[in-house]
Amino acid sequence: MALILLVEDDRNIAAALTRALTDAGHVVRPVGQAAQALKIVTQERPDLVILDLGLPDIDGTDALRMMRTVSDVPVIVATARRSEADIIALLSAGADDYVTKPFSGGHILARISAVLRRARTTTEQAPNAITVGELVIKPRQRRAELRGEPLQLTRREFDVLAYLAERVGQVISRRELMNQVWNQARIGEEQTIDVHISWLRRKLGETAAKPRFLHTVRGVGVMMVDPQ
Repeated sequence: MALILLVEDDRNIAAALTRALTDAGHVVRPVGQAAQALKIVTQERPDLVILDLGLPDIDGTDALRMMRTVSDVPVIVATARRSEADIIALLSAGADDYVTKPFSGGHILARISAVLRRARTTTEQAPNAITVGELVIKPRQRRAELRGEPLQLTRREFDVLAYLAERVGQVISRRELMNQVWNQARIGEEQTIDVHISWLRRKLGETAAKPRFLHTVRGVGVMMVDPQ
């Protein structure tokens, strides 16, 4: 059972989703505005958020960015947007996953289970700290530092970085990252991995042409390397 914050201004959709989630054993807090959602995230600390983008007070993507400044709660975005640029923007803003409308109750429940399973497994099995050169990752605190300075990472960026850091010197395929970090194999969406690796490189102060920590093995995957 999880406490799920449902942010959806369409009353019919909210009612149907609330029934489906409640029938599956979850506790649901439905709200229709982003401002309400931000308050609940900070005060009630839900286990997961389902966020619609078409909200009446604040654009859903902006609301997601605001949410990420105060909480690391897993967020699944419900959207009618399907273009690659739109999906990349959502991931960049901090979404853990997304579903495109229309979707079934079974579909959203499967996504919820996968996201919650990953969040719980990461916390339970995480080591106290992982050190790779000047990079220190603290999975249980979900913090990463480079040369003593904190890195501002989205939830998914942190998960990818920690997974690679635990396997220094191993070449990890995009499919493995999709399976193990996202807990799913979504055919044709491995470009999501490339986007996250690109963002991580930027925050680590490197590029694909001049890598330090993240080295691409063409046609195979990516490998974390100790630059020292």
